[in-house]
Amino acid sequence: MVSETSEKALEDLIEAAFLREVDSEPTEFIKGNNADFDADLAMDTVQLWAFLEATQSDELDKLRTRHNWQRIVLERLDRKIKKDGVLTVLKKGLSVDDAHLKLLYRLPYNTKTPEVTRLFEANIFSVTRQVYFSTTDSNPSVDMVLFINGLPVVSMELKQPWKGQNVSHARKQFQQRDHREPLFQFGRCLVHFAVDTDEVFMATKLSGKSTYFLPFNKGDGNGKGNPINPTGHKSAYLWEEVLTRHSLTNIIEHFAKLVEEEDPDTGKKKKTLFFPRYHQLDVVRQVLADVREHGVGQRYLIQHSAGSGKSNSITWLGYQLIETYDAAGEQNLFDSVIVVTDRRVLDRQLKDNIRAFSEVKNVVAHAFSSAELKSALENGKKLIITTIQKFPHILDGITDLSDRKFAVIIDEAHSSQSGSAADKMNEAISGGGDDDEPEDLQDKILAAMEARKMGANASFFAFTATPKNTTLERFGRPDSDGKFVPFHLYSMKQAIEEGFILDVLKNYTTYKSYYELQKSVEDNPEFNTKKAQSKLRAYVEADPTTIKTKAGIMLEHFESNVVRPKKLKGKAKAMVVTRNIESAIRYYLALRDALRAAGSPYQPVVAFTGKKMIDGVEHTEDTLNGFPGGDIPKKFKTDDYRILVVANKFLTGFDEPMLTTMYVDKKLQHVLAVQALSRLNRCNNKLGKEETFILDFHNSVDEIKDSFDPFYTSTALSEPTDVNVLHDLKDALDDTGIYDWPEVVEFNEKFFASVDADQLSPILDKVAERFDEVDEEQKPDIKIKAKQFVKIYAQVACIIPFTNANWEMLHWFLKFLIPKLKVKDPDQDEINGLLESVDLTTYGLERVKIGYSIGLDDSDSELEPPNPNPRSAHDDPEKDPLDLIIAAFNERYFTGWDATPEEQRVKLVNLLKHAMADPAFQDKVVGNPDEQNRRIASEALFEKAMRSERRREIDLYKKYASDDDFKKGMHDALLRMMEHVLKSNDRPEGM
Repeated sequence: MVSETSEKALEDLIEAAFLREVDSEPTEFIKGNNADFDADLAMDTVQLWAFLEATQSDELDKLRTRHNWQRIVLERLDRKIKKDGVLTVLKKGLSVDDAHLKLLYRLPYNTKTPEVTRLFEANIFSVTRQVYFSTTDSNPSVDMVLFINGLPVVSMELKQPWKGQNVSHARKQFQQRDHREPLFQFGRCLVHFAVDTDEVFMATKLSGKSTYFLPFNKGDGNGKGNPINPTGHKSAYLWEEVLTRHSLTNIIEHFAKLVEEEDPDTGKKKKTLFFPRYHQLDVVRQVLADVREHGVGQRYLIQHSAGSGKSNSITWLGYQLIETYDAAGEQNLFDSVIVVTDRRVLDRQLKDNIRAFSEVKNVVAHAFSSAELKSALENGKKLIITTIQKFPHILDGITDLSDRKFAVIIDEAHSSQSGSAADKMNEAISGGGDDDEPEDLQDKILAAMEARKMGANASFFAFTATPKNTTLERFGRPDSDGKFVPFHLYSMKQAIEEGFILDVLKNYTTYKSYYELQKSVEDNPEFNTKKAQSKLRAYVEADPTTIKTKAGIMLEHFESNVVRPKKLKGKAKAMVVTRNIESAIRYYLALRDALRAAGSPYQPVVAFTGKKMIDGVEHTEDTLNGFPGGDIPKKFKTDDYRILVVANKFLTGFDEPMLTTMYVDKKLQHVLAVQALSRLNRCNNKLGKEETFILDFHNSVDEIKDSFDPFYTSTALSEPTDVNVLHDLKDALDDTGIYDWPEVVEFNEKFFASVDADQLSPILDKVAERFDEVDEEQKPDIKIKAKQFVKIYAQVACIIPFTNANWEMLHWFLKFLIPKLKVKDPDQDEINGLLESVDLTTYGLERVKIGYSIGLDDSDSELEPPNPNPRSAHDDPEKDPLDLIIAAFNERYFTGWDATPEEQRVKLVNLLKHAMADPAFQDKVVGNPDEQNRRIASEALFEKAMRSERRREIDLYKKYASDDDFKKGMHDALLRMMEHVLKSNDRPEGM
């Protein structure tokens, strides 16, 4: 005999698993008979009547006197399921005349309610193989259906890869099913699983070839698929863990949800049936199990990538935390659940999501103020939504919440839990101490320290895709090696491989700028080399002509690669990421003018915060766009706007599935790089979004790879922060002599006594006066150490296992003192004068990487804790004469072709001479009022000049003729030189 490897053998195995006994108790499921399935009603009527007779005979007695009473019940049930779905009748039951029939008895919360337990055990879970579902054809059957009390909840198509068929064949089989058949009509069966021995996929709605299947896999090696199962098939968790009686009932009661949503633009209503993906089910259940075991006061870091369905996970967790009981099953663990987000978009999304998922009305509140929060708590609101921007103010005036227990769910924990906002949140939640307020300073300091810690009356659940080292230390859990790791992981790698997000690094193009600077002064002053190089680059990149050049490349790319190919059926959009507000405005104006000149049917929109004066005109996003800033997301969805120019706005939390292209002209690194570029990763299957494009003018592919690598799979913190650096910093600051310890104590006495601020100023002013008398060279070192002390203490105060009152007092003292410590940068005046000493003579761009796919490291990543060494002011900066700085700058950036800067200048001047000497120059260029036509004419003259010089400049001509980017860069440089000549009448010698 040999092993049986047929599809039938797989059916036998799965059926046996459902029919097994558990701990000598009755079997999980009973075996159903496919002859008992009524295809017209899509239910097992035999099991339905068996359940109702066994559990609710008295209710049936109210109906038995009616003629055809059973048919009346069945038809009423059929109509109700057609209208509201099987999930609704399972949760709410069925009313027929004066009888009410329960169709699912709920899970017991504890073992102290034997009647609830008995009724749950009375539910009939059945498994039926080869269910003939068609009302018109007797042949087709679905491999397996699970029923609860005769109502279908799960259908499965099973495939055996050893016989040449796999899960993709099972998906195709479902797609070929007639979804008009009652069993396959939307809402009549909760979920349809396509299964083989390795993988599982699911769909809640069958709609022919457009049926969308989601992976329902655990993940393997932080990627797609499932890990090796030492005791069976890789996919065995489906029937051994997920589809058991208890698990399936829990999903029906707490996860599955039929939601009707209205499109705000069209007003059309659409129903969506939510069923959790595996990682969503897993994270909620793991968290709840840990909460029940360890109680209130714990911290949880959930590292879930974009595409994980985080808002649903937060919603499911929030509702179930409300209903979580202690280990005895007698008391709710939490009085209220507070959901905190720092993203307005997600704030609205969560609010809508939570309200839509609500089974019990009027338990949700949105708190904008302390009065609203107090009212919400007094009126029994269990789930409260707010933002981190509002949270520090919400609990003002509420002096004691320490008798209540909170669950705080934080979205994007790295930003929501930084700085004083986190301290304020922890202080407010913990109630600030006992009812008896301590009177002496020592007690007050200790109370403040305890308030800053995460109080025992609150548990924190932090969600983020990109945990920083401080986030890992604050919310992560130490493993056996002393590393801080997330409680649960759904990685970026898995999200990409499963198709929930796109790989934004797959098509990455970088441009390198090249420029030439010349001195405009005869002197050769010395400048701080590093600062000068940085200032020079910023000067060049912010120049309006430079921006105009890059805007032209962006627009040419967008038209050629996005608009004309009609990406996303002609609806694809782009984002331009700029370094600051001035750059954003200049990019917007350059793009707007170019689009208007071309008669384009679409226009750009700009997004930034506040006001900015440029060239004597004050701009806001409202005045530039012609509509309020709050309307930007809605307007950008329309066909009228296809390019969004941003300055530090919409780089996080902005999910627009029609974004396919990004143009980057800003330094991006670490978490910001991941968040900003991930604006492109949202899938759009309806419009066929399969790829993204990034053109980066500022960052190299290696820099981007270094930013993404730590967050591609699992992120851990190698070791905790060495808090002993606080001892060293305090010793160093004490030795400066700018303050006496009694002054620190006096400041804290008054500060914690809530005196008026004007009584604190004299103490700080005395210290600041002493600081002014310190040698200029020592001042930067003192201020840096003070800032380092405040920053590190704020990060570790809530997690260190001991208290140090002196640290706490020095923290508050320095926090208010630092703004009064004035340090003059000795190089600043010189650096400001630097820009008056140089002229930009040429500018061009060279494409370095074209459509490059950046591969990421899929091994687990470790972050290092903050630098444990006290920082000092920098050593004497290296200084170079202006000539050397410019030479180094040109050598670094002017790499368009193999020639020295002087040779390049000579060649460019020679070409410009030829062009300007042409008889057509005066008529077609100088006398041409149309900017676009003037540029076209100029470029034609440049090409003519290049051809005339090709024999003498054969190497240059070859590069010019073969490299379009080099050609464009040379044209830009020549145009810039030409405009300078025409404006200044300062023609090079010989012209």
